Amino acid sequence: MEVAVLRIGHRFIRDYRTTTHLFLVARAFGADRVIYTGQRDKGIEEEIREITENWGGTFKVEYAESWESTVKKWREGGGEVIHLTMYGLLIQDVIGQIRDSKRDKLVAVGGAKVPGSMYRLVDWNVAVTSQPHSEVGALSVFLHELFEGEELSKSFQNAKLIIIPHSKGKKVMKKS
Repeated sequence: MEVAVLRIGHRFIRDYRTTTHLFLVARAFGADRVIYTGQRDKGIEEEIREITENWGGTFKVEYAESWESTVKKWREGGGEVIHLTMYGLLIQDVIGQIRDSKRDKLVAVGGAKVPGSMYRLVDWNVAVTSQPHSEVGALSVFLHELFEGEELSKSFQNAKLIIIPHSKGKKVMKKS
């Protein structure tokens, strides 16, 4: 099962840190790739490519002109779309059904204002909490629940840098 994250409506400068953090969480918590719409930001694309090159794995960043076309194409290909929103069904009530489905998953997270049509086009509108919160926090909780915590011990192939757990200080091993 492939898991991709769709970031809707990236805005250059204003969303740079949030989108970067969203992509880092997607990678670290087990997603295979991210797709983003809005303003194209080659700086973020390059930054994530460099992180993947140094820290390992096969994570990809893609840009798409239209979130709507991306959602429709994903569903036409047999995948399902999960929209993370505070207005959706509670994650604890639906995560089992989502997890049991072996279909590829596109996890959509909003930017500035999510168009109303998003709520109608997706398979699932899921709320991590029914309170205002960050899309970065929602994504991390969702992926953690989806993968049942197994992502926390994921090994990234071809890593040049590996953190050695240490109780005090920082220890990073460099592989050649």
